[in-house]
Amino acid sequence: MRNFIIRTSDSLHLLMRRVAVIAVCLMFLTVVVQIIARYVFSSPPVWTEDVARYAMVWTGLLGATLSFKTQSDAVLMQSVFPEPPHVLAFFAKAIQSLAVLTFILPVIYFCFIGLRGGFAKGYLARQSGLTADTLGIPMVWISVAVPLSIIIILIHLFARWAGDDATEVKVAQLD
Repeated sequence: MRNFIIRTSDSLHLLMRRVAVIAVCLMFLTVVVQIIARYVFSSPPVWTEDVARYAMVWTGLLGATLSFKTQSDAVLMQSVFPEPPHVLAFFAKAIQSLAVLTFILPVIYFCFIGLRGGFAKGYLARQSGLTADTLGIPMVWISVAVPLSIIIILIHLFARWAGDDATEVKVAQLD
């Protein structure tokens, strides 16, 4: 089970890295199209700004999963407490995990469940009723990045507790 969790975390990391790179490229291309259309043709397409914004949202949230996996996120505890197998290292890891869970569990809950209970009033359900004006697609396709990234961070947290303490993912082994 331990190896399964770590392999799942590593595979998700590789996949999310690829999706984040695609999102950055999409953001870059739409901004370039908008700049060229605005300053060369004096007529920018209305959709380019929204596509760039939504790609930036996906990039940022997926980037958070990448930095959490490689432990390149802001971690104060590693510099204060001793390295494992010291007892204080275990407590530092527990405190860090508790802080992460304190943030992500309510986010996951409210993505699916509304303030008064029920799935119909959760964040994703409310977003599915909205449409992106310029693109004509349901906003849920943009908003799904929030619970997706939070669930991936939760899987990476499970992998840390399963023994995945490597700060660099071995990409060559996953290809």
